[in-house]
Amino acid sequence: MGVTLLTQVSRRYFRHAIPLAVLSLLLLYLCARSFRVVSGCRSWAQSCNPEGPPPVQVRRQSGPLEAPKWKEPPCEGPQGVLGRVMEPFRASLNPEGDVALSQYLAGWRALVRFLTPLGSIFAFATDEASAKVTALEARVHGPEAAHYSSLAAMAAWERRAGLLERPGVAPRDPARSSGSRTLLLLHRALRWSQLCLHRVAAATPGGPDAGVQCGDAYRTALAPHHPWLVRQAARLAFLAFPGRGRWLGLACPGAGETEARAALARAAATLEAVYNRTQGLLAERGLLGLA
Repeated sequence: MGVTLLTQVSRRYFRHAIPLAVLSLLLLYLCARSFRVVSGCRSWAQSCNPEGPPPVQVRRQSGPLEAPKWKEPPCEGPQGVLGRVMEPFRASLNPEGDVALSQYLAGWRALVRFLTPLGSIFAFATDEASAKVTALEARVHGPEAAHYSSLAAMAAWERRAGLLERPGVAPRDPARSSGSRTLLLLHRALRWSQLCLHRVAAATPGGPDAGVQCGDAYRTALAPHHPWLVRQAARLAFLAFPGRGRWLGLACPGAGETEARAALARAAATLEAVYNRTQGLLAERGLLGLA
């Protein structure tokens, strides 16, 4: 009898306990669902992704993302080593498509000052260039200065005045060369300087050193116009040519290698622009054969 009574009580307890357990689970589910709806989530089966408008984003304090602006290195500024070379050469390219001689010669003066500290290898070039610059300056600032304001004006005047040499015939006295012939010789030297700067700036690690590259530039721009003895002297001189580090250090003092090479490349591009315009003007006037 006692066992029967215990069995009946157990059945009655489980009969009431099961609905209570189900009810409890149902209430727990509903509470949890309500909480997720309020917080912006859909259901347990999905990850909690907020519905409705997106959350407010934190305002960027630094403003819109922009590429950093290029900053001119000091060596290219008005007082920089390369800046003093580039500025007058750029100014020589006037809007009329001519070359202003006073600015061109000022650029050459600055270029000579830049090249001189690189060593005796440049002596043959800088000394000769300085002499030619001085000769042209005497005309630019002399009694006939009005006819020597630009390359085109000089060439026209010297042709009218019968001052131009016959093609391929050197004057007996080099000091009495026409201004057009003197400019042609400077023009060729500018090409060598431009090629040399460009190749030093563009050199790859492990590639030919600066002496080899500038020697190649010499053979391209100047050697065809020099006698054998001068060519041999130049070939030997390039063996003692300063290294690339020396070039970069003089061109852009205090700058890193990448920055210095980029600055040297821009300087070479400026010289190339001047060379190309001068080449075109001389060719149009049939003056490339004066020397």
